[in-house]
Amino acid sequence: MMMSLTALSIDAMLPALSQISSDLGVANPNDRQLVVSLIFLGSAIGQLFFGPLSDRTGRKPAIYAGYAMYITGSLVSVFSVDFRMMLFGRLLQGLGISAPQAITRAIIRDQFEGRRMARVMSFTMTVFILVPMVAPAIGQGILSVAGWRSIFGSFLFFALITAVWFALRVPETLAPEDRAPFSVRRILDATRKILRIRPAIGYALTTGLVNGVFHSYLNSAQQIFQEQYALGDLFPLFFAINSLSLGLASLLNAQLVMRFGMVKLARWALRGLFGLAVAFLGVSLALGGHPPLAGLMAYLVAAFFCIGTLFGNLNALAMQPLGHLAGIGAAVLGSLTTLVSMVLGTVIGRSYNGTILPLVIGMVVLSGVSIFVARWAESG
Repeated sequence: MMMSLTALSIDAMLPALSQISSDLGVANPNDRQLVVSLIFLGSAIGQLFFGPLSDRTGRKPAIYAGYAMYITGSLVSVFSVDFRMMLFGRLLQGLGISAPQAITRAIIRDQFEGRRMARVMSFTMTVFILVPMVAPAIGQGILSVAGWRSIFGSFLFFALITAVWFALRVPETLAPEDRAPFSVRRILDATRKILRIRPAIGYALTTGLVNGVFHSYLNSAQQIFQEQYALGDLFPLFFAINSLSLGLASLLNAQLVMRFGMVKLARWALRGLFGLAVAFLGVSLALGGHPPLAGLMAYLVAAFFCIGTLFGNLNALAMQPLGHLAGIGAAVLGSLTTLVSMVLGTVIGRSYNGTILPLVIGMVVLSGVSIFVARWAESG
């Protein structure tokens, strides 16, 4: 649920993006996507701080510090008077949310390894993915009765509930004797070590590319569904269908990974994602970038099933060699994957031109490159 705070903070805002941009005087329609992108930027930066901090203080105190920053960012966003203040609040939210995002992976790595770690990661990612099924509907419901500022109030409530739950139910997983000093030199030394581990860096880059596909979808989804296909209040329903495909794939992966292993499943899913994107690009070009809604949904459901299979496996493959560097390793790799996906997803999202072609072309390119990067990681 802590990891899902990221998804809630993004997806619940999607139905409100047009109203936020209108109320805060945003001129360029694509600028509203920055409300999504800035939280990823903050997450990429914050993970480099909170991961090493958790190696020094233990996992739980670092997560509490992140929650305090997230709550501050939510309050700034609630009281925003212009778009810059809104973006600053979103950046603070991203910085704070990076603590549970990075440290949760370290907590898992503290206790599990190999296929068992991939299995636990898949269960975790299932909850993380299923939240988007209901988040836009929650945002739409709040928006209809209380306005977009109240959506940020719901983030405060959810953050407090999960923080108390975590405090009461989850033990500290880093023993005092295993803690390391917090210093810039240690961070740099550990980063250099991690960058020399080809499977870790290779699978992290692959994760960033795959997440870039998903990020570009998040940036464009509101404009595609609510404006291009004129779905209006039905947008949360169609968004939920795609999220369900992600969640089912991640849940199924928790069973399949014990039989086939992480590498084989990741290889199959990457090839499937690329093949689907190439085929649908041909269809989209033939129809001028406006395929029927049913065809678009069929493609997205199949593509997101592949992505749901990849999430848990790629994260586990990247973390597998870093048992002795779990905290800082989760931070460095998490920051790298978030930064890569944020930059690529923002570029693709801001290329939106009233058709789905920028999104599908981006999916073809990113999934194709990810196949080669994953092969390079395997060779290590």
